[in-house]
This record gives sequence, structure tokens and C-alpha cells, in this order.
Amino acid sequence: MNEIIRKIEQEQMKAVDSFNVGDTVRVYAHIKEGTRERIQMYEGVVMKRQNGGVRETFTVRRISSGVGVEKTWPLHSPTLERIEVIRRGKVRRARLHYLRDKIGKSAKVKELIR
Repeated sequence: MNEIIRKIEQEQMKAVDSFNVGDTVRVYAHIKEGTRERIQMYEGVVMKRQNGGVRETFTVRRISSGVGVEKTWPLHSPTLERIEVIRRGKVRRARLHYLRDKIGKSAKVKELIR
């Protein structure tokens, strides 16, 4: 039974560019408004990635009109068009919840130079 479930989940997974916690990403997502459909862009810092396989999700935080907004997406969702990495971040944590308390320049993540 386990192999059957694993095989079904493998078919539903899609290839995703690699990104990590602390990276600044631009997420392109399909938005349905009534009968029309469009692609909306959401840019921010990846706060966390959790679970694995088909159930993997990631959370992106951005500042909108001076207010912090976090949004969580399933990584293999059909509503996601693509994920584009803008900057690589240099962090030493798996979860960046400490960014919630910071504002302005202190809320930035150092850039990883490769």
C-alpha cells in the first residue's frame, strides 16, 4: 500500500528550482477572479520550508504598506506558475521567525556571495 501512495505522489510532484530559507524569491501564482484568471507576483523573503514530498510548503514574508504580510503556499501546487530566486540569503536558522520583530534595515537578510 505504501508503494502505491508513493507512486501517486511522485506523479503529482513538479520540478522546482532550488531555493532555501533566507532567499528573496518572486512567486508567480494564478489568481481566479470570477471568470477571469491572471498571474499575480508576490516577492519577499522565505521564512520557512516545512514537511516534504508532495505536502511541502513554504512561507514568504514581505512588507506591504508598512505592515508585514506572510503567505504560505504548497510547493507542488498547480496554482503556482514559477518561483524565481532574486537574492540568495545567508542565514543560520531553518525558521526566520525573528524577522517578525524587526523593522527597517534590521529586517534584512545578508546576501550570500558565491
